[in-house]
Amino acid sequence: MEIELLKKENTPSNVIDHCKAVYKKAMKIASNFDNADTELIRKGALLHDIGRSRTHGITHAIEGVEIARGYGYSEDVLNIIERHIGAGITPEEAKKLGLPEKSYVPQTLEEKIVAHADNLISGTEEVDIDFVISKWKRTIEDSDDNIERLIELDNELIKSFEE
Repeated sequence: MEIELLKKENTPSNVIDHCKAVYKKAMKIASNFDNADTELIRKGALLHDIGRSRTHGITHAIEGVEIARGYGYSEDVLNIIERHIGAGITPEEAKKLGLPEKSYVPQTLEEKIVAHADNLISGTEEVDIDFVISKWKRTIEDSDDNIERLIELDNELIKSFEE
């Protein structure tokens, strides 16, 4: 159903392929947790970039919430879409970026899993955290706080389960 919705909204095919890759990575991360709602993760991962059918800018998360809300998705799914950018955006960062001033930092386990799975997929390829850190240092002004949140997510969702 979610893939059909992405197509209906004229989401570019490369974005749909990316969403599928994020879904696969999210399910791998979710397998570390007995209490993860995998159906919620599936919906959120597949729809996290639906807003890219309208814009590829930072506001794609807000646009995505609008689209998904129009199709009757629950607040849980809408929150995943809204909070998936990077390792989250604080109210102060949101203001600087021209977004409504509120927290876009993932709160629930499912929100964190989808956001981090998105971080670890570049296009359709899986990448490691060092790749992401290097990319963010090049592309995000004052990236230190973002990178700190990224490392915290990685420690919580992945590193603590590695042998």
